[in-house]
Amino acid sequence: MLTEERLAFILDFVNRQGSVKLGEVCEALKASESTIRRDLNELAKRGKVKKVHGGAMSLLEHFSPDEADIARKEALNVPEKRAISEYAASLIEDGDLVYLDAGTTTERMIDFMPQKEVTFVTNGFINAKRLAARGFRVFLPGGEIKLSTEAIVGAECVLSLGQYNFTKCFLGANGISLSAGFSTPDQREALVKGSVLRRSKKVYILADHTKFDQVSAVTFAPLSAGEIITDKLTDRRFLKETVIKEVW
Repeated sequence: MLTEERLAFILDFVNRQGSVKLGEVCEALKASESTIRRDLNELAKRGKVKKVHGGAMSLLEHFSPDEADIARKEALNVPEKRAISEYAASLIEDGDLVYLDAGTTTERMIDFMPQKEVTFVTNGFINAKRLAARGFRVFLPGGEIKLSTEAIVGAECVLSLGQYNFTKCFLGANGISLSAGFSTPDQREALVKGSVLRRSKKVYILADHTKFDQVSAVTFAPLSAGEIITDKLTDRRFLKETVIKEVW
């Protein structure tokens, strides 16, 4: 395969996948690491991909219409989620009224929760059970149960949350995009996230690096609406839009 043909293949591969590891490209092309590393460097030099440690990322924003169920999410990026959740839990203080979103990264925060006088409201019924077992005061909103994400969602949930004024909220997002802000695939979940965000003094969005340059069906807030806690930031353009804490 000629060099330009190989470069075209790699560019298409990166854009379809969103991000690739060096070994994945080597296997796909049956080429050596040194060859593929040179190719990735050349594509990055031409401004076609973003070179990252051990691979490359697409410069295109990717639309993600579907959502993985909770079991699949739990197996993804485990070390990164642990680091994010541990740091996020350290931000909780005595006297806080905290909203804890349903989700795998937010649930991991419970493992690191300080034993302080804190009241929690959560739409994650697994979160509620685990927080109560830790001895915290916990409230669940009313609403529709969404089994795939183990969450309470919808307009009735939004109404239930309308009475609270949160000192801090910790939310998940499926997509973080310069063009579309924070997004999620489900309009019912977007309603809940947006409502909580507007009722919170301090907003934290927990998301590992794979969520950046991703767009889901429904935007629930602009990037300026919350501080992002992530493992590592591979695209420094996002720093112009909001505060970002890297914990990796």
